[in-house]
Amino acid sequence: MFEGLGLPVIVKPNSQGSTIGVSVVKNKKDIKKAIRKALKYDDTALVEKFVNGREMTVGILDGRALPVVEIKPKCGIYDFKAKYTKGMTEYIVPAGITGALKKKLVDIALKAFNTLGCRDVARVDIVLDKKNRPYVLEVNTIPGMTELSLLPKAALCAGIGFPDLVEKILLRAAGDKMKTISGGENGI
Repeated sequence: MFEGLGLPVIVKPNSQGSTIGVSVVKNKKDIKKAIRKALKYDDTALVEKFVNGREMTVGILDGRALPVVEIKPKCGIYDFKAKYTKGMTEYIVPAGITGALKKKLVDIALKAFNTLGCRDVARVDIVLDKKNRPYVLEVNTIPGMTELSLLPKAALCAGIGFPDLVEKILLRAAGDKMKTISGGENGI
């Protein structure tokens, strides 16, 4: 069925977030169980080659990349528990990578963002294999905005505090009408 991919594979719901319904499948016998799990959350399950490596994310705000964040879960994969339990993951902001690799990740993230027609804000998740080859995992167009979320960490590293980040996102979403209301161009 998925022989061309080899094992391990990752099985996930097509439109779910926060790693809900995701399974890493290492044995052929477990694939049906993983697909059933994914289908509890969506009508479509994705089966992809699992790339083991360093996890990075590039936040994008107003068409510009924020500092790259490296994600280091303390136990296994960056799953729901690792994402939302304080202390389960180490975040390195900015990521400890070379300038050339940073440029490559930023270029790839911006290309994915623009190719998909995204606007305003997104986060591009990338994994680096053992040879530092990047693989885009997903483009998250509704990135988390919690205390542990990645976009606010990257923005803070770029000098944009949480209140300013929220305001920038809201102003972009609302367009020029919000600028007028908030006292911007031709405002009160």
